[in-house]
Amino acid sequence: MGYFIGSRALPMDRPWTADNGTQYPANWLRLSSTADRDAIGVSWGADDPVYDQRFWWSPTLPKELDDKPAVDGDGKELGYTQTGLKTQWKATQNQIAGSLIAPSDWRIIKAKETSTNIPSVWKTYRAAVRTSCNTRQTEIDACSTVDELKELLFGSATITRQQTDSDGNGVVDSDGKAVVETVANPNIATAWPTEPS
Repeated sequence: MGYFIGSRALPMDRPWTADNGTQYPANWLRLSSTADRDAIGVSWGADDPVYDQRFWWSPTLPKELDDKPAVDGDGKELGYTQTGLKTQWKATQNQIAGSLIAPSDWRIIKAKETSTNIPSVWKTYRAAVRTSCNTRQTEIDACSTVDELKELLFGSATITRQQTDSDGNGVVDSDGKAVVETVANPNIATAWPTEPS
């Protein structure tokens, strides 16, 4: 929130100049009355909306999901490809998988160097990490909107929704109110496996 004159934000505790050239001291906004501010068109307004910069360029402009050729202002291709969100987030899954597997690398090296068996729980875990990574990347590829991708990666583990009957109709109680239930969110990514203890 802040003070605005028209669409221009006014800085607090800094001198400023109105559109008509009148200069105001740094403390004017703090010391002025509502009537003083109204008289010259200063209003209290909301700051720019908050948005997730990992997925959006602005509150109304999502980033590209898929890789696209870079173009200049005239639409002419610049000779390189701009990486889309899907490619970025699939690479992140590879990094996460690597960070989950890396702490157990010494077990594999030790088993190879000493000609002993790798404990089966660790083989299973490492394979499960790789499988989860591949599954998560497939889930990322299946997203068709930026909102779907964000929900997939950062959505709540559970959601509250109206119960449905076997025909898919919403269930209501005797007062006609919707019967709600909390269920696992079907729109989030496959969970990473838990490391063996």
